[in-house]
Amino acid sequence: MTEVRVACNSSSGGAQLTPEEERVLIRDIAITSESKSKEGDSFYLITQRWWQHWIDYVNQDQTYVTNDGSFMLENCDTVSSSKRPASIDNSDLIYDVNLEESNAGIEIHDTLLEGRDYVLLPQEVWNQFYSWYGGGPALARKVISSGLSQTEFAVEVYPLHLQLLVMPKGDRCAIRISKKETIGELHKRACEFFDLNLEQVCIWDYYGHHKHALMNDMDKTLDDANLQMDQDILVEVHNNANEPSKSSLLIAGGLSASKGASRGCSAEPSQSPNLTSQGRELDNAYGTSTVTTRGSSGGLIGLQNLGNTCFMNSAIQCLVHTAEFAEYFREDYRQEINWQNPLGMVGELALTFGELLRRLWAPGRTAIAPRQFKMKLARFAPQFSGYNQHDSQELLAFLLDGLHEDLNRVKHNPYKKSKDADGRPDEEVADEYWANHIARNDSIIVDVCQGQYKSTLVCPECNKISVTFDPFMYLSLPLQSTTTRSMTVMVFTCDGSALPFACTVTVPKQGRCRDLINALSCACSLKNRDELKLAEVRNHLFERFLEDPLISLSTIKDDDHLVAYKIAKSLKKTLLLRLIHRCQEQETGDTKAAQKLKPFGTPLVSLISHDGVITTGDIQKVAHTVLSPLLRSESLRQADIAEPCSSLAASNTGHNSSSGEVCTSPVSDSMNKDSSGSRAVTLIKLPLHLVEESNACIDLSVGEDKAIKLSSTSTSILVYVDWSQELLEKYNIHYLENLPEVFKYGPVNKKARTEPLSLYTCLEGFLREEPLVPEDMWYCPKCKERRQASKKLDLWRLPEVLVIHLKRFSYSRSMKHKLETFVNFPIRDFELTNYIANKNNTQRQLYELYALTNHYGGMGSGHYTAHIKLLDENRWYNFDDTHISPINEEDVKSAAAYVLFYRRVKTGDAISNGGNSGTGHNNGSSL
Repeated sequence: MTEVRVACNSSSGGAQLTPEEERVLIRDIAITSESKSKEGDSFYLITQRWWQHWIDYVNQDQTYVTNDGSFMLENCDTVSSSKRPASIDNSDLIYDVNLEESNAGIEIHDTLLEGRDYVLLPQEVWNQFYSWYGGGPALARKVISSGLSQTEFAVEVYPLHLQLLVMPKGDRCAIRISKKETIGELHKRACEFFDLNLEQVCIWDYYGHHKHALMNDMDKTLDDANLQMDQDILVEVHNNANEPSKSSLLIAGGLSASKGASRGCSAEPSQSPNLTSQGRELDNAYGTSTVTTRGSSGGLIGLQNLGNTCFMNSAIQCLVHTAEFAEYFREDYRQEINWQNPLGMVGELALTFGELLRRLWAPGRTAIAPRQFKMKLARFAPQFSGYNQHDSQELLAFLLDGLHEDLNRVKHNPYKKSKDADGRPDEEVADEYWANHIARNDSIIVDVCQGQYKSTLVCPECNKISVTFDPFMYLSLPLQSTTTRSMTVMVFTCDGSALPFACTVTVPKQGRCRDLINALSCACSLKNRDELKLAEVRNHLFERFLEDPLISLSTIKDDDHLVAYKIAKSLKKTLLLRLIHRCQEQETGDTKAAQKLKPFGTPLVSLISHDGVITTGDIQKVAHTVLSPLLRSESLRQADIAEPCSSLAASNTGHNSSSGEVCTSPVSDSMNKDSSGSRAVTLIKLPLHLVEESNACIDLSVGEDKAIKLSSTSTSILVYVDWSQELLEKYNIHYLENLPEVFKYGPVNKKARTEPLSLYTCLEGFLREEPLVPEDMWYCPKCKERRQASKKLDLWRLPEVLVIHLKRFSYSRSMKHKLETFVNFPIRDFELTNYIANKNNTQRQLYELYALTNHYGGMGSGHYTAHIKLLDENRWYNFDDTHISPINEEDVKSAAAYVLFYRRVKTGDAISNGGNSGTGHNNGSSL
């Protein structure tokens, strides 16, 4: 549900109110409405375009600035001058349809996103807007309960869209109905649309044109009936008065619409002569397809794609072909279901998965539509509902965890905290951690898939070492062929001695800010008297200053923008002067064009002496100095040449108070020196505005030179530079406007696509020591503070089945990327002995590949398949939804490999295979 936050949003009614009055009134109404929201309340969609226009309108006089130079604006991208919006126009949210011909009412586009295309407003807020602006159309949506406990509230933006099919007439009708409505309400609506009597009608769940269930529980909700968006509903009419039953009428899928169906509508679907009762049972549960699966051996049954469900099909096939699971679920596993586990799915996930596995291992069957499984999945994991593409690894993680909770043999699992190591041997501590884990978690999933790794944390301040032993279900390995990354930073000199320049350096991928500053210092030939101040800039404002040298570089994304400011070290008392650039944004169309200042360019910093009183002239001088490299040469030639000005260190008394309109500024050597030596240029005062702690602005360009009042605790000064068109022409602001990203993604070159990366290298990258991200900071018991500690992982106990996730997808704030790196992974003799930290381990740790999922294509799209080795045939197959075909072993490897499934091999078996006896990278050369 959208939270209507209005720190910059509101409006007001009656006689036309001021923007501020509207803003405050809407804010108050929204806060009151949100606090009283309950199931059944109405929210209204309103187009984001109109909403943003109104936001700009009511905030045109609101420029709240925090002391760090950032705007306090919620849900607002910009603060600009705006005239009052016209009437509400939601036409861009809806289809252009003839409402008289549509029983579903006004239909909104099916690809809308909240926050991008629309916002949701409480009914009271909509009513107030409508009374002021009018327009429409009104797009009301109801609040419904959601979540497993049904205690969470959400707005049902897209109610169920169902296709009603009347038999034997053959009429059709589309309706919209909430998934919280009952089957009885659906009966009523169907009878109203087709002018039928309730006694005449039976309604069937007709998904995929197959009768799945008779919908005769009138109090059951459509959500509980597992109805899906856009599915068919069969309205079966029995007219025993003047229209005989038409047994010859066949509906799609080969089922008779009325044959064998009594007036009371038997709960069993009618049977076609060519369907056996066993086949009909399968159809009832999963829906068989006419697409036959290649091969007749067990385990060679495909899964229908129900609409972008290849991610699910590939993951299911890998789990189904895990030998331990295949054996377990084909036996009587129901006795191990934990019906009372509050963390589980009341056994429903295990039962549904078990039934699907049994059908996939049945010989000689056609492809199966895993509809029941998908419906259960959508119920317990709503993130996988609908028909969008999802991540197969995320699904696997959910399935393994969910199956474990459903099958956890521990019915009562009191928590027992593991003791700190306190110098005890690792073997003793690890066994204690594992025993405590097994005491609470004991299932077939733990037996097969869970291992244990050693986690070592080191405090960067006191060097306190903490060791824990944690379980894992799978390993997510980074695709890092190197341990370094390139970072581009824009460097500004604050003494006016040089133009800004972009500097690209190479730093440790898991390094810290001090590594970046050191690399920049070397690249810039930084002198001992200077230092670099590093900042992140976003939307032309300071996002943060990276002053802590221990900040992890992993917190800096590739699409961030970094600036380094070269400033002089000072033993004197100084303040940091922050300059934020603003320019006028003019809105056309008005006779009196309204103008508003908005931030632009790259903010700058410098130091200003605070030994004595700081005056407006001092700030003018520092600002001129910082900007002097950007001054165009023609501006210098046109300026009057004055007497050389004194140095900044001794300039507090050097102002010309008689003029009050000019100040002098030293500029870079290339601009202010001639044959007679250093000169200074007389310049008009810059249009500067000082932001006080109260957020009031003081104009520094008018009046006499006077002292600035500052708090004794002030460490910085925030000043706006308000650029006029005339002033913009005097400076080359190109250097301020083009701030490069930390790393710019470009087309992947051929070498990057084809150069192999060993799976061992990926494993070593996963086990390498690295600093924790800030949100995972560790509480050091010795320092008694949270620290950004370094973390080192070691494998301690390996599972029977080792699942390895290759992290092909990387995420930044604004973009998603897929790495097409080819990973050279071993098919057999995957040797992990030397990666085990447990020195008491006497067994070789050998694994062989038996399954993997592949992802072809880009982010958010593409296609998933699975490669699986049938052990009884010793042969590899490609599982591509319903199509299954044999493949050669050399075709198993590709750059599409995503999740790898390895099974432990007995040492004797491994030796008899004639594999290498070496370990680690020695094996990598023979992959």
